[in-house]
Amino acid sequence: MTFPPRVGLFGLLGSGNLGNDGSLEAVLGYLRAEHPGAVVDALCGGPEAVAARYGIPATRLHWYRGEYRTASRVGSIAGKGVGKLVDAVRTAAWVRRHDVVIVPGMGVLEATLPLRPWGFPYALFLLCASGRLFGTKVALVGVGAAAIGDRATRILVRRSARLAAYRSYRDPLSRDAMREMGVDTARDAVHPDLAFALPAPPAGRDSGPPGPVCVGVMDFHGGNDDRARAGEIHRRYLDGTTRFVRTLVEEGRPVRLLTGDGCDARVVDTILEAVDSPLVSAAEATSLADLMEEAAAADTVVATRYHNLVCALKAGTPTLALSYAAKSDALMARMGLGSYCHPAREIDVDRLLEQFRALEQRSAPLRRILAERNRLAARQLQDQFGALTAALFPAEDHHPHARTRQETP
Repeated sequence: MTFPPRVGLFGLLGSGNLGNDGSLEAVLGYLRAEHPGAVVDALCGGPEAVAARYGIPATRLHWYRGEYRTASRVGSIAGKGVGKLVDAVRTAAWVRRHDVVIVPGMGVLEATLPLRPWGFPYALFLLCASGRLFGTKVALVGVGAAAIGDRATRILVRRSARLAAYRSYRDPLSRDAMREMGVDTARDAVHPDLAFALPAPPAGRDSGPPGPVCVGVMDFHGGNDDRARAGEIHRRYLDGTTRFVRTLVEEGRPVRLLTGDGCDARVVDTILEAVDSPLVSAAEATSLADLMEEAAAADTVVATRYHNLVCALKAGTPTLALSYAAKSDALMARMGLGSYCHPAREIDVDRLLEQFRALEQRSAPLRRILAERNRLAARQLQDQFGALTAALFPAEDHHPHARTRQETP
């Protein structure tokens, strides 16, 4: 008897980060198109949101609900400690029920934003170790990676990558970073970010008088190695972004503020209060599709979050990156806009305005370049999904957990 494959999806999904959820949506689209018989569920950060939005069963990633809050009291510290032990058992039991587990995109092998080793890196290690123990294939698909300074985090990430049955990356820098951390990447491929597999929005503006500018903001405090000066980095970023928006408004340009995570809302509120103009408004995007539609309606996008950039580029809108990590620079170069990057940590408003105006002057040819690069990305992602099928769903009928499947009601 042949059983349908049981596929698990794993990550900080449904937790308010639109980029993570966009990667999930892309992989779900692939599974439903190419493997419609697969039985799919998720172990994730926001199970209620994932179940409601995508119609799949979902289980909470961490037993302790305060996992990502700072533990300052004895009870919360104890809760986190117990949670680590409970999560080891819960994760192993969940993995054992599956033939395949996919980690869809996301920067799971990097620490470009503040990250504690015993948070998600530990959860990822439990996943990959359980996969190796029970013979469940764990696939890190189109993930981001970067060199990690913190020793404990680096060890967990490196070990997780080595234990995975399949790895692919969203840019060459990610593969190089894993190689430098001691992972054999000889068989690992590089493909565009999974979000480029999502449906494209209708074609946007390409002529007429100056129109709206989308400015994607971020609750940015630097990376994992910047904790000592996180406050200073945030103030500098916020001041520079606010001054840039104010200048556009003074020139009569409508500005639409975009976010990519729930925590970005406070940055939007600060800018709205500081600029105080009817020309500035905030989008209420709840998905990458919403962000793409906003970007498609704009003349130009200036954005910080990685997946704000992905959405703008996918929409074919000339884009300037407020870059906070090498992955943003790599993405912009891949899409033919490598000259239009500006450091998020040290915004020079005069220089930013100069780059912005140069970008707008080249709008028409840049739109043609983006259309061509988007067609190439679509073809490359077809290769990604073909490779994934070959690696995870071989043609021969075999089922390592057939007995477990029959015994499970």
